[in-house]
Amino acid sequence: MSKQILIVEDDIHISNIIKMNLNIVNYKTVQVYDGLAALEAVHNRRIQASGSSDGQFDLIILDVMIPGMDGFQLMEQIRPLGIPVIFLTAKNTVFDKVNGLRLGADDYMVKPFEAIELLARIETVMRRYGKEEQVIHFKEVNVYLDKREVTVAAEKVELTPKEFDLLVVLLKNKNIALSREQILDKVWGYDYYGETRTIDAHVKSLRKKLQLQDNIRTVYKIGYRIED
Repeated sequence: MSKQILIVEDDIHISNIIKMNLNIVNYKTVQVYDGLAALEAVHNRRIQASGSSDGQFDLIILDVMIPGMDGFQLMEQIRPLGIPVIFLTAKNTVFDKVNGLRLGADDYMVKPFEAIELLARIETVMRRYGKEEQVIHFKEVNVYLDKREVTVAAEKVELTPKEFDLLVVLLKNKNIALSREQILDKVWGYDYYGETRTIDAHVKSLRKKLQLQDNIRTVYKIGYRIED
């Protein structure tokens, strides 16, 4: 079941960009533009589900400087519900960050930011709360994250550790073009000093092993993207 994220951001352009990127990787989203509307959305969702925990949003992306009720005030209202929250703000002071985290926020991002960073932060928070999907499905490919196993049409396929990590990064950012530098950072880490051509070799291997020649696309002068 797709995870549902509440976006609380009064800048419509930024809100729509966040929504677009979340929808691309199959998150469902609800947008509101002020604190009072956010509080109402959370309350209504719980009523519709008769107060069960399944009725809560899986995560809230919350801008601090919003009208009606600011992000800090809203956080105080919803903290007892235990919904994961990522604060989003243009402010970059230590006080604001510490205040947000003390109120119970799970992470804090400063605008502007890259979509891939936001998705990575969401993934980390979801994992912390046990909300991360343990199986990723794509075409006839199933990726079992906990067992680090991959099957194609129910047949197990052996991948190297880096091939597996690369596949997961591509799938978690489906339809998003990732630069070679982003892939190196995500899969090989900051301390990797090898050439980016190693990515090309791993992509070639994944295409062959998983029969995804038409789905793992080369993005000219950028990197790679996996798409339906």
